Amino acid sequence: MSSPVPVHRAGDTVPRVSVKRGIFAAPFDELVDPRTLADLASAAEDRGWDGFFVWDHIRYREPARAVADPWVALSAIALATERLRIGPMVTPLSRRRVHKLARETVTLDHLSRGRLVLGVGLGSDLNNELEPFGEVTDPRERARLLDDGLARLTQFWSGEFEPPPVQRPRIPVWAAARWPNVSGRRMGEKPATRACRERARLVSNRRPLRRAARWDGLFPIELPGPEALAALVEEVREMRGGTQEPFDFVAEISPGDPVEPWEAVGATWVLTGFDFTPKLDEVREAIEAGPA
Repeated sequence: MSSPVPVHRAGDTVPRVSVKRGIFAAPFDELVDPRTLADLASAAEDRGWDGFFVWDHIRYREPARAVADPWVALSAIALATERLRIGPMVTPLSRRRVHKLARETVTLDHLSRGRLVLGVGLGSDLNNELEPFGEVTDPRERARLLDDGLARLTQFWSGEFEPPPVQRPRIPVWAAARWPNVSGRRMGEKPATRACRERARLVSNRRPLRRAARWDGLFPIELPGPEALAALVEEVREMRGGTQEPFDFVAEISPGDPVEPWEAVGATWVLTGFDFTPKLDEVREAIEAGPA
């Protein structure tokens, strides 16, 4: 039996852990109204959470029907909060016009007084968000557009466009990387063989890790567990050459899951996430339970 969710009165101090904690929600269906998201973010700030992040999609597969624009939603969230880190997780840069995104990100960074984090990734056509709208579908070309887009974006931020962002030297960029599908282990496979196979798949997926290592954070998608994050932390730290510059490792958990195993392997942010048909009451309950 699961433990009951603790009830806190207004003004109570919620126990904290040292890792930063965020809410990660899809602005779909019951959460499609930006005012609802703003109210949730305000409540999260009051309960001691550190961030509020939203999915970025044009549309999504059934049964999700209603989809909000993340940038409009984030503007509402920025105005309703004062401390939370906010941002899209993640924006497929290949279907964005970089010059327009530069204006959007800088404007939102000013609106939030320097609290924006830009999550970026390749995206996919799983939900028919690319081909029907004439967007690039080839993953290699989308990867090229992502890297080129980030380079152009930093040029716009560094003075080509005025005003520059509030944050210096730039708005933090977290890059997504999909964990290789290593969870389906073969029956009877020896542990050493399995470890080698998993390592090989990780190595084969190094390009997204190298991309993340050049920026400010890594958001791995579909991690099978803390051990997988530990491997990624090791890889990225090697790629970064031992630099002491701050770098974020972001993990996603379900409501009620323990934070400590992720913090122990190097996570700097742990986001409580929900599925693509989020229930308003479920999100409220997770927020009220607090970030510990």
